[in-house]
Amino acid sequence: MRKETLFELKSLYRDNLRISGFRFGKGQKSVCIVGSLRGNEIQQLYICSQLVKRLKKLEEEKQIISGKEILVIPTANPYSINSGKRFWPSDNTDINRMFPGYCLGETTQRIADGLFEKIKDFEYGIQFTSFYMTGAFVPHVKMMTTGFENLNTAKKFGLPYVLKRKPKPYDTTTLNYNWQIWETEAFSVYTDCTDHIEIESAEQAIEAVLKFLYETGVINRKPEQENKSRVIHEEELVGIPCPDAGLYLPTVKVGDRIKKGQILANIIDPYTGEEISRVESPINGQIFFARTKPVTYANTVIFKMTEED
Repeated sequence: MRKETLFELKSLYRDNLRISGFRFGKGQKSVCIVGSLRGNEIQQLYICSQLVKRLKKLEEEKQIISGKEILVIPTANPYSINSGKRFWPSDNTDINRMFPGYCLGETTQRIADGLFEKIKDFEYGIQFTSFYMTGAFVPHVKMMTTGFENLNTAKKFGLPYVLKRKPKPYDTTTLNYNWQIWETEAFSVYTDCTDHIEIESAEQAIEAVLKFLYETGVINRKPEQENKSRVIHEEELVGIPCPDAGLYLPTVKVGDRIKKGQILANIIDPYTGEEISRVESPINGQIFFARTKPVTYANTVIFKMTEED
């Protein structure tokens, strides 16, 4: 294992910003793994820290294929993590909306540029990221349909779902999109939480990455079990909005199998405690996404489901 500073930004009032990377093996730039770009992505940071630990052991055991290199970057935004902010503390901008970056631009553009220059030439790119809505997901791999995507490669993670997404204009400045444009096969991996550590979900993600490394010929460690992924398009997800504003009390959780008409949540008046409405499932299916914030607004999507017979 070799630790290095990939990018450093001077600061007037505190220690310099440093993006640290951990390299394993030598040779072809095979796989780059990026953790938290946002300050509340604690689960993503934890997963990468555990991957560093596992890969260090695999390297000591000579389980990394000769001529292959893996780079792990636990976080590119330690300032936001230290200050408890999701976005860049001084101007509230999102590093994951600044790629490929600009070396003479604003601070987050410079950070994106400095990072991207170090990682744009890898064959595969894996990003542990989070959704713009606060909530939990069934663990899955997301791919943007840029023309460079490869579903068969995405299935090598062995996670329950591979989600295909048509990029929207604001997606063109994300790491995933730009990786693909620079001909890196890029994958965004989602677990079931963001701002806290969930061990079971993290372990599932770690095993998925190790399986991917084995299937792509980067390590020798064979996965313990084989899992098949279901491919779905984002448009196939059924969004279930909340009919009223109020306190949101879910009665189901991510991953649950649901029958049509089953109660998913109760909405109560925050002042009187009276039930305002109930949210029922319009289909038979599985909870793919569930909102976790306890306060909701009318017409806010609080669940997304995959439809099943």
